[in-house]
Amino acid sequence: MYSTNRILLFLISVIILASCSSKESKNGVASKGAPSGPPPTRTDVFIVGTSPLSDNISLPGSIIANEVTEIHPEISGRLTYLNISEGQPVGKGTLLGKIYDGDLRAQLSKLVIQLQQAQRTAKRYEELLKIQGVSQQEYDEHLLSISNIQADMAIVQSNIKRTEIRAPFSGTLGLKSVSPGAYVTPATILTSIRQNTQLKLDFSLPEKYATKIQVGQLVYFKMENNDKEYSAKILATERGITEDSRSLNVRALLVNNDGKIMPGNFVEVTTNFAPDPTAIMVPTQAVIPQARGKKIAIFRNGISVFETVETGLRDTSMVQITSGLKVGDTIIVSGIMSLKPNGKVTLGKVINK
Repeated sequence: MYSTNRILLFLISVIILASCSSKESKNGVASKGAPSGPPPTRTDVFIVGTSPLSDNISLPGSIIANEVTEIHPEISGRLTYLNISEGQPVGKGTLLGKIYDGDLRAQLSKLVIQLQQAQRTAKRYEELLKIQGVSQQEYDEHLLSISNIQADMAIVQSNIKRTEIRAPFSGTLGLKSVSPGAYVTPATILTSIRQNTQLKLDFSLPEKYATKIQVGQLVYFKMENNDKEYSAKILATERGITEDSRSLNVRALLVNNDGKIMPGNFVEVTTNFAPDPTAIMVPTQAVIPQARGKKIAIFRNGISVFETVETGLRDTSMVQITSGLKVGDTIIVSGIMSLKPNGKVTLGKVINK
């Protein structure tokens, strides 16, 4: 009986101890598993600084002659003389053609005779005036007659000169389109003339770069099937932006023409703008596209702060920030998708450019 009681007492003690141990175990698990919030996100960062940025672009351009024009006669008539050597150089003022002027020369001869007669008459009246044989008015009328004849002669001489077709400047003649004996008018093109000793380059610059171009600045260009790089110096720009294309027309003077460049050549122009020494460049992956605008996550006091930014130029790995950041900001470049505004962040490694 006594041994049975001792056994029962032992079993009850074991059960009580097991129960206490189970409760302690549950309490311990519960205390260890109690939620205390998500852990901070570990991210890599980039320290914002400045670096030089070259903003050079490629544009189509055309080579033009320094001077170029079509040769037209000033008046209508029969072409009696033609001196156009196709593809050959000529000097300024060279006689290229002559229109029939026989009628004009006949008028001039008639006026010459009339002038001589009027001068002799005026001489006699001058002698008579000295002895008061004629009035001053009569003498003045003969002087006026001389002036009128001289004016008519000047008109005829001008018309004779207009029958001469001369080179307006030194250059190379093009192909002739008429033959001697043809009847021509001011609308007739006899040939063309180009001054190729100095060539020019024309191209259009987008509006955003209009303030960066300067007279005297160098630009560079290349032609198809020619690996050589040529240069040209900015000569002038238009006084305003073209409304239809929103671009600025620019003209430059070729510097190193080696004789392989011809008017009409299509070229690819590369600008040479001075670099911006204070450009802010950040890794491309730091920029977060939004429905409206773009944002960048900045590390501040252990949390992530999202700021709206504006971007500019970019290359394969970096993008320019034109507003929204300042030098010294620490921006987050990894784990961006898991970040939340004002979320806790721990620093990882610092990424260099």
